[in-house]
Amino acid sequence: MFNTLDWVIVGLYCIGIISLATYVSRKKHGVERNAEDYFLAGRSLPWWAIGASLIAANISAEQIIGMSGQGFVVGMAIAVWELTAAIALIVMAKYFLPLFLEKKIYTMPQFLEQRFDKRVSLVLSFFWLTVYIFVNLTAVLWLGSIAINTLTGLSLTNGMIILAVLSLAYSLSGGLKAVAMTDIVQVILLIFGGLAVSFIALNKIGNGYIGTGLVEVYQQMPEKFDMILSPDNPSYKNLPGIWILIGAGVWIGHFAYWGFNQYITQRALGAKSIKEAQKGVMFAAYLKLLMPIVIVLPGICAAVLFPVLEKTDQAYPTMMIELLPNGLLGLTFAALIAAIVSSLASMTNSISTIFTMDICRSFSKNEISQSNLIKIGRSAVVVSMMIALVMAKPILGNSDQIFQYIQNFTGLFTPGILVIFLVALFWKKATALSVLVAAILSVVMSVFIQASFPEFPYIHRMGAVFFTSGLGCYLTCIYQGFKDQEKAIDLNGIDFSTTKAFNINTSIIVCALALIYITLG
Repeated sequence: MFNTLDWVIVGLYCIGIISLATYVSRKKHGVERNAEDYFLAGRSLPWWAIGASLIAANISAEQIIGMSGQGFVVGMAIAVWELTAAIALIVMAKYFLPLFLEKKIYTMPQFLEQRFDKRVSLVLSFFWLTVYIFVNLTAVLWLGSIAINTLTGLSLTNGMIILAVLSLAYSLSGGLKAVAMTDIVQVILLIFGGLAVSFIALNKIGNGYIGTGLVEVYQQMPEKFDMILSPDNPSYKNLPGIWILIGAGVWIGHFAYWGFNQYITQRALGAKSIKEAQKGVMFAAYLKLLMPIVIVLPGICAAVLFPVLEKTDQAYPTMMIELLPNGLLGLTFAALIAAIVSSLASMTNSISTIFTMDICRSFSKNEISQSNLIKIGRSAVVVSMMIALVMAKPILGNSDQIFQYIQNFTGLFTPGILVIFLVALFWKKATALSVLVAAILSVVMSVFIQASFPEFPYIHRMGAVFFTSGLGCYLTCIYQGFKDQEKAIDLNGIDFSTTKAFNINTSIIVCALALIYITLG
């Protein structure tokens, strides 16, 4: 259990991260901070900050706790969401970012307003605010509090309050710059903590030898290392064999999340330049290849060491409390807190950006001053966190395997989101009405399939809904005259070229993924 040394380490981490955020977000004497400074770090982020922040925003309690829990149940196959994300990141960097940075946008809804109209922008703005607050924020707070409760005995409510306060303490005043710069420390701690848990677990299983431990785990549970599940596997419904790679479902989720998700893309939108953004995204792609060892392997080791758990989402916290010596326990706990609060800060920063720049400015009759935009953004951060604190337990209190819950829920909307952005970027005939039809079809078809065919894998459902939504968009455009739209993007004016280094690194990542799936598949 925790002792004084562990608490001292956690306390030093909290003080250090708040101090660092305060330092990097200080404003120059006599210079007034504007909305671009607060929401996009003044478009000055270097590649290493972008890459680290992308991973820190993505990896949080739902990954560390939830995906480790899935590792406990399913095994390494769940790592498909981490490994294949590297490809989605590369596609985003090459084909999506040049378009967004050319437009100098703050938010994804703002892009849709430029391409279509205010109706589309507002629909997507309210949708994202709802999902970020009632799905993402609640999940991160709840899973984080479970980890704190398991490790320290602190109540779930108090655990959530501590996470919320710590997140607000370092992100509220500094905006995106404070979040992105502190994420460098957060990612280092995150990777160190995950590797420490994995290696100590393997060392224990192997009686002092990590390699022996890995062999022992494989011999005891070879099925946990299957990357492609067979139809007789109990988890086949969620990860349906080879279709997890060649089917549309996973890629729909990836491209929608990594390409058009505000709290992810906001880091790249704050880059110094397109080349700097692409280098940062490539850095994140490499970090993604590490995540199965950092996140999934501890869950597999837990299945060997602690085969009976009350809830599978307790796998990672149990490993920490039972295996790690004092001092290292505190440091690894700080790493877990780092991952949680960085994601909370990223989400609330994006919530405030969308609410301020897309909703408030749309409904305001007068131009809002730069200082008032920042005040509104900070208020939105606090209010969204309070709502999530109140709603976390009612929504997730009786849920197990929360990571799978998140994937299923977001899968209801993701196909329509991807259709909207793909046609907005690459199809000149897409109209505002056609993308609204795609959005409505996505929800209606997803709910219908889920209710009528509950055994139909949600990965396949996403593919079916994506093509149905796309067809609805296409037919609507035909009905409206099938003409090029005035606001359509001229792709001839966009530079999609990438550097030689970017192309070489792309080849390395593709080869590494192929080797992993050929070896373990």
